[in-house]
Amino acid sequence: MSITSGRKAEVIQSYATKSGDTGSPEVQVAILSERINNLTDHFKTHVKDNHSRRGLLKLVSQRRQLLDYLRRTDEARYKTLIEKLGIRR
Repeated sequence: MSITSGRKAEVIQSYATKSGDTGSPEVQVAILSERINNLTDHFKTHVKDNHSRRGLLKLVSQRRQLLDYLRRTDEARYKTLIEKLGIRR
């Protein structure tokens, strides 16, 4: 359900805006998207896992807040990020 440190480093490297960047909205949204995708795969086999489902809803809400912030501040960065991640809006 959680991502490994190696996979997290790959995601950070591919979405970072500069070297050593781990806190930009792009990186945070990419990490959250990775965790959300892992949880959705988990629910295909564990349908009744409602405790993890609550965590999934919190992750989706957090990602939505970050995307709304990015959309307010820089529309171009927002559009490229959702296109790159394949998030529908």
